[in-house]
Amino acid sequence: MRFVERTGSTNADLLANAAAPDGEWLVALEQQDGRGRQGREWTSPPGNFYGSTLIAFGPNDPPAQALSLAAGIALIRAVEAAAPATGLMLKWPNDLLLGAGKLGGILLERSGDRIVAGFGVNLAAAPDFADRPTAALSSVSLVSPESFAPLLAASMDRAMNLWRSDLESLRSMWLESAHPLGTRLTVHGGDGELVAGRFEGLEPDGALRLRTDDGQLRTLHAGDVSLG
Repeated sequence: MRFVERTGSTNADLLANAAAPDGEWLVALEQQDGRGRQGREWTSPPGNFYGSTLIAFGPNDPPAQALSLAAGIALIRAVEAAAPATGLMLKWPNDLLLGAGKLGGILLERSGDRIVAGFGVNLAAAPDFADRPTAALSSVSLVSPESFAPLLAASMDRAMNLWRSDLESLRSMWLESAHPLGTRLTVHGGDGELVAGRFEGLEPDGALRLRTDDGQLRTLHAGDVSLG
């Protein structure tokens, strides 16, 4: 695991490093060009966690999309190990909530057979966003990026072993940590489409199953989700 004082993006740095091995971690105390899904800016207050790990994707590995399940489980288990937080919940596809607020997010990016999983976690401060509530772990316990990093790395190792050996167990663990079956969700697609309905679980590759208001069962592979 490598720590740097600051960088533009830990995801971009790992993808650009052709010599980085499988399982390599890069953690920055300050990230100047962080981004979220669909190109959103990810603000980077001091004291929060910004880190990425590299995954070498092989021909016999499970579907790459299911890595979002592994990353989600790794993140929630690491936070549980770091602080006695209650009200933690995974939100499809790549968010961790504390109560109603977003505590952390995951960004998966791929270049050929190299995939990076980037994690941003509000350990110290919750950025202000007009369109969604946020939360910080400091409301529960003070946790530093340096102490959180090894917890997340160990948790990710365990989740990756499950991804490669027992994907069904990983999917079940994710469902146990997420919004319950039957929860009403609204999915905002990248093309502007809005799909509303009830959560009916996940496909084996991690895609969302949604029962729409007209009774159709939709399978969604991407989008931003709002609860309710």
